[in-house]
Amino acid sequence: MTGYSRAAMPHLDGHLASVDPLSPAAAFTRLGPVSRRLATYDAVDQWEVETRRLPAPLQRLRRDARAFALRELRPLAQQTDLAAHAEPGQLSPALRDLIARAGRAGLLGDMLPMPLGSGRPARFRHPIVLQQCIRVEELARVCGGLMLLLSANALGAMPILLSGDPSAIRRFAMPLFRAQRRGEPRLFAFAITEPGAGSDAEEGHGARHYKPGVVARRDGDGWRLNGRKVFISGGDIADTLTVFAALEGEGMESWTCFIVRRGAPGFRAVRNELKMGMRASTASELEFDEVFVPDDHIIGGLRRGWALNRATLNLSRMPVGALAVGFAQGATDLAYDFACRMRLGGKPLIHFQEVQLQLAQMTAETSTARALIWQSADTWTPRQATASICKFQATDTAVRVAEMAMDLLGNHALLHANGAEKVFRDARLTQIFEGTNQINRLAVIEDFQDQLLARSTDGAAA
Repeated sequence: MTGYSRAAMPHLDGHLASVDPLSPAAAFTRLGPVSRRLATYDAVDQWEVETRRLPAPLQRLRRDARAFALRELRPLAQQTDLAAHAEPGQLSPALRDLIARAGRAGLLGDMLPMPLGSGRPARFRHPIVLQQCIRVEELARVCGGLMLLLSANALGAMPILLSGDPSAIRRFAMPLFRAQRRGEPRLFAFAITEPGAGSDAEEGHGARHYKPGVVARRDGDGWRLNGRKVFISGGDIADTLTVFAALEGEGMESWTCFIVRRGAPGFRAVRNELKMGMRASTASELEFDEVFVPDDHIIGGLRRGWALNRATLNLSRMPVGALAVGFAQGATDLAYDFACRMRLGGKPLIHFQEVQLQLAQMTAETSTARALIWQSADTWTPRQATASICKFQATDTAVRVAEMAMDLLGNHALLHANGAEKVFRDARLTQIFEGTNQINRLAVIEDFQDQLLARSTDGAAA
């Protein structure tokens, strides 16, 4: 250290400058080659550190998703959140163009590899659910509503893919994936929730006692659907919907998955909900009035819809956890930015160690949730307990981190322009959809049921 004093070196209050001999970054450079392999680290941010740990195809996926989010979502985030709620079926030119751009970028049909879909073949050495988790996190980090507008599409397509029926995939999934890749603003939607059934559509005990609201009645070489679905993401603008209905005179165990096309006689979007968060994506109430569905538009076979529904949720709950990580990261980004530019007593807030402690906690909770998601999603066959743990743990973390960001920003957090209140509104919804977090906690116990009963019996016998 010659030519200037240690005090003159740039540093945060309470810390040594990174070039100071007593800082780890400088001290490690004096170690031998073998030691440096274990101790030296580059001066790169946490996002880059974590990205480099991914396999090369997934690194590219994360970088591409991040670039798309910054380029296409960020300019629209605030204006679409502030815009008036759209009437059913209406899609602004800006959102229509965004969907088209996402399709051309390969972000809508990437559940299948090219040429069947738009996913790069090299990615498919790794599980689909992990790919989806990486993509949705980066989109959610920039805007929750626009992320959901694009990502609910994958949820709608998933029952078709999970059916494993080559004919259904060829007739219903592939044509839409190809249209999306050409830039046509076309989407899938997933319709399970009914006016009287939120959690009952996602949990077996409630479903056992629930009277189905959408019912399919046999009619010649097809079925007539009657009833209503609610809170269907993108249901009013989707071209193809996977709609779950019980067979007439039977319970939820008869649930069957039907393909319903936009514009089918008797099918209409009644209204869009006025939502607190994720406002760029509609939540629609859908009406089915004698909607005819031919036999060859049944996915997976009669009475197999409940299994397809539960399997879809097992695959979707980890990406929901991942998008919550995106919210937590977005809130953390805002907090760091605020702490670096806002001054108190003549110096930026980042120099105050109480602020540093809070930022470190937000960083730790976000990174921990991400690690849980990435580790759990690295499987081709997600278990219900694992998926549910990811969902409720990550979404609870997102709300907690968003609240910490708002605490740090103080009265500035209430200003829409600063983004913190938007992240909180978006994050809060994640604790409710894809099964409330209470239902997801019960799903963990459901998976452990047989083991717990065996232990209980053994204990009673003892």
